[in-house]
Amino acid sequence: MTDLQRISRLANTVPPFHVMALLERAQQLAAQGRDIIHLEVGEPDFPCPSPVMAAARHALDLGQTRYTPAAGLPALREIIAEDYRDRFGAQVDPARIVVTPGASGALQLALGALLDPGDGVLLCDPGYPCNRQFVRMFGGIPQPMPLQASTGFRPSGEILRCAWDKTTRAAVVASPDNPTGNRIPAGELNDWARWCRERQGTLIVDEIYQGLCYGAEAETVLAHGDAAWVINSFSKYFGMTGWRLGWLVAPEAAVPAVERLAQNWFLAPGTVAQHAAMAAFSEDTLAIAEQRRQLLARRRTLLLEALPGMGLPVVGDSEGAFYIYVDVSAHTRDSFELCRRLLEEAGVAVTPGLDFGETHQPERYIRLAYTCDEERLHQALERLARFLERQ
Repeated sequence: MTDLQRISRLANTVPPFHVMALLERAQQLAAQGRDIIHLEVGEPDFPCPSPVMAAARHALDLGQTRYTPAAGLPALREIIAEDYRDRFGAQVDPARIVVTPGASGALQLALGALLDPGDGVLLCDPGYPCNRQFVRMFGGIPQPMPLQASTGFRPSGEILRCAWDKTTRAAVVASPDNPTGNRIPAGELNDWARWCRERQGTLIVDEIYQGLCYGAEAETVLAHGDAAWVINSFSKYFGMTGWRLGWLVAPEAAVPAVERLAQNWFLAPGTVAQHAAMAAFSEDTLAIAEQRRQLLARRRTLLLEALPGMGLPVVGDSEGAFYIYVDVSAHTRDSFELCRRLLEEAGVAVTPGLDFGETHQPERYIRLAYTCDEERLHQALERLARFLERQ
């Protein structure tokens, strides 16, 4: 028996991120002295906010490193509920909030609590690729909702209703989303959630980019009712990527089952991360987050104004997050190959559409993350323009 035969069928069928091969090559080129501009990684260049760091140091000084309850520190759950009330006008019982190891942990708990083998889960295509693998992990069947470029890859209630079939148990949608930055009004999402509930199903709403909206106020589906399950994260708006902390809001009746899964799978979220996260909702941290949102807004505007004139039309409204999805079909029939050449020849790293789905013609698209400062973005645009002129 070979080593490969000892690996499970599930593990052998999980595809790699295509961008990771590009990132590895980018690191090799940087080690050789090449100047690489990174527009591929979904992590802005901002440091973790200083009040969060101070709270973590204080927790360490006090020796607050022991296990917490599986659902998280009661004080943190209270603070999250207060934030829903104060910033979004949503009344959320802290008992419905489960703190998790990142938003990925939150989605795993939701799917683990909802799915039996053979259950279908509707997923947006294009959409975040790991979600498909989480569904398969529980024996579920990923059911792509094929979105259309003509509508900016924006999901709709009609698309949801047409894709739902007798095997569908849940649907997962994000607002704002990755990779397009599209945003769905929270009231509309609540209507979808009620429609799913009427069919003994569940809508799971990914709000991890919730605070990063441009041209509209941030909002939550929870302000319109309790029909949806919601996942969120401290990684994006609060700038706590490496702390790996998120949360799930579930119906109160489902929380005991979610807690049992959390006890067995994770035991508890990271203790120091939870103490640090309590400072994320302070006035000082929220002021820092707002300043950074404004910087991201300027970066977004820079790209949205420059790209179409370079023959790179933007697909979607890019109303949130820090991504722009770009149609490169005028320049290539293979977006991965274009990404590879752009890295090798111009020193600009971007993400190919292949990482975001299979049914939306991903070979036509690339994703740009405006996660570096404006000077570097100007340099990236100049390099990209020269590269395209040579095609």
